[in-house]
Amino acid sequence: MVDLKGQYNEIKEEVNSSIQEVLETSAYINGPKVHEFQKNLEDYLGVKHVIPCANGTDALQIAMMGLGLQPGDEVITADFTFAATVEVIALLQLTPVLVDVNEHDFNINIEAVKKAITPRTKAIVPVHLFGQCANMEAIMEIAETHNLFVIEDNAQAIGANYTYSNGTKAKAGTIGHVGATSFFPSKNLGCYGDGGAIFTNDDALANTIRGIVNHGMYVRYHHDVVGVNSRLDSIQAAVLNAKLPNLDTYNKKRQTAAIKYNAAFEGIKNIITPKLSNGCNNICDTCDCHVFHQYTLRLIDVDRDALVKHLNEKSIPCGVYYPIPLHKQKAYADDRYNEADFTVTNQLVQDVISLPMHTELDDEQIAYITSTIINYINE
Repeated sequence: MVDLKGQYNEIKEEVNSSIQEVLETSAYINGPKVHEFQKNLEDYLGVKHVIPCANGTDALQIAMMGLGLQPGDEVITADFTFAATVEVIALLQLTPVLVDVNEHDFNINIEAVKKAITPRTKAIVPVHLFGQCANMEAIMEIAETHNLFVIEDNAQAIGANYTYSNGTKAKAGTIGHVGATSFFPSKNLGCYGDGGAIFTNDDALANTIRGIVNHGMYVRYHHDVVGVNSRLDSIQAAVLNAKLPNLDTYNKKRQTAAIKYNAAFEGIKNIITPKLSNGCNNICDTCDCHVFHQYTLRLIDVDRDALVKHLNEKSIPCGVYYPIPLHKQKAYADDRYNEADFTVTNQLVQDVISLPMHTELDDEQIAYITSTIINYINE
């Protein structure tokens, strides 16, 4: 699904040199490379504060801790996503409220969000799924009307741009009150282990979060808030520093691969290719709203699991993100959920399949992948 070795070979000198600096200084925790990466990412995103942490799940949890959410507070998020989003809500003894997603872009459904708000609702967590933003303009309007926090789960869309109705743009993860991302190796901006970060333009919130990630300390051995141990190590920061200047290029390569996938599947009635939201009509060379963390198809009247088996036999990796809705997971099942409220999610989990998507995809690979799928469908 990804070719990390091929990507490394392209930037081998920069990565090795950056890691070597860490080894020579022996500043492995909160060293100069971490501070350098923090500043570089702030500049790239156009956000006032980036607080690095140990992983993307921690980033979400710490963001919620920083906002002061209390046990029993309701947090609305999407049903069709990875479990980390709802996991941290439950860990903090908050009440997850799962809602359906859009059929066209897989992102959280605005009308479902409105319907789910109660007097106990305190936050909304939109997930920018597969690489493009949820409808942040509408979400922020809802949040302002109901005095809610917005926490962007940006683990899959770093580098994507959101375009407002007036034409202005902002980077994914910088629009809500706070954003969280992951630097897991397979992400568009990934390190060589675990890593994450939190973004905000709120000075007071940033200060609180900086204490939380470091055992609640601002001064050594003075614990002013309840904290956790969640710090990005310097070697991972070194890798990310080497990769960050290439992020736009990486995303453009993913977009180019998506264009080629779409062209190959055009006219195949059993395949629905990814659709763009945010005012875009078609994927093109100038598109910047979708960075294709995943390239996900919907299959119509095709045995998805049989196709997965066929692709594996042809040495073509693929993934099903996600096979079980969160509201049907044993850990998060709740009698208050009504299946009629999850019609899109319940259909997507049967239809979706994700194809290889990374910076090293070439025309020959794309041709082999697409022709194998088309031949299978046409048999």
